Amino acid sequence: MKTIGLIGGMSWESTASYYKALNLGIKSKLGGLYSAKICLYSVDFHEIEQLQHQGKWEETANILTRAAQSVEAGGADFILICTNTMHKVVPQIEQCISKPILHIADATAEVLVADGITKVGLLGTRFTMEQDFYKQRLTDNFGIEVVTPNVEQRTIVHDVIYQELCNGIVKDSSRSQYVAIIDALIEQGAQAVILGCTEIALLVEPQHTKAALYDTTQIHADAAIKWALN
Repeated sequence: MKTIGLIGGMSWESTASYYKALNLGIKSKLGGLYSAKICLYSVDFHEIEQLQHQGKWEETANILTRAAQSVEAGGADFILICTNTMHKVVPQIEQCISKPILHIADATAEVLVADGITKVGLLGTRFTMEQDFYKQRLTDNFGIEVVTPNVEQRTIVHDVIYQELCNGIVKDSSRSQYVAIIDALIEQGAQAVILGCTEIALLVEPQHTKAALYDTTQIHADAAIKWALN
C-alpha cells in the first residue's frame, strides 16, 4: 500500500472528512483492521484565507510548497491537496517536488466523463467559480462545459463557505439557498452539479435535491484509494 500525503487544514472540517473517507475506503477494500497509510500536514487556514482574499497567491503557493515538501520527506508516495481552491497553485508546487499531485479537478472530471456528463454546474468559493484554473481544466482537458451561478448567487455560496461551513456551522436556511441555486443551474442546462468546495458536502447531500451531485471530497478520496492500492 502506498502512503498518501495530505495537505489539509483548509479547513480542518473538510480535512476530517478526507481522513474518514480514506480510512473507510481502505477498510472496505481490504477488510479486517486495514487502514490508510497517511502523512498529513495541516496548515493554519487563517493565514491562507487572509492571503487568498488579498490576492497574494504566490505566498499561498510558498506555504503549500513547504507543506508538500514536508509530506514528501515524510514518505508520501503521492499528494492530495484537501481543498479545491488551492489547486490554483498546483503548477508552482509541482515544480518543487518529485512526487505526483492527484488533481481534484481531474479526478472529478474522470467520473463525470464516465457518467456521460457533458455540461455541469459548479459551486465553490468565488475563486473557483470565477477564475479559470478549475473550469478551464475541465473544458480543455475533458470537453466538459461548465456553468456557474450569477453574481448574487456566487456571493451567497462564497460567504456561506467561509462564514459558516469552515467554522462547522450548518444552517437549514443556507441549505435552502444552496438548493435553489442548484435548481437554477439545472435550469441553465446543467446535467449535474459539482460540489467544488470540500466543505459543501457538509451542507448539501443527495437527499436534499433531485439534481445529481458530485462531491469532490469523496471523489478525490476514492481516486486516492485506487492510487494507494495500485
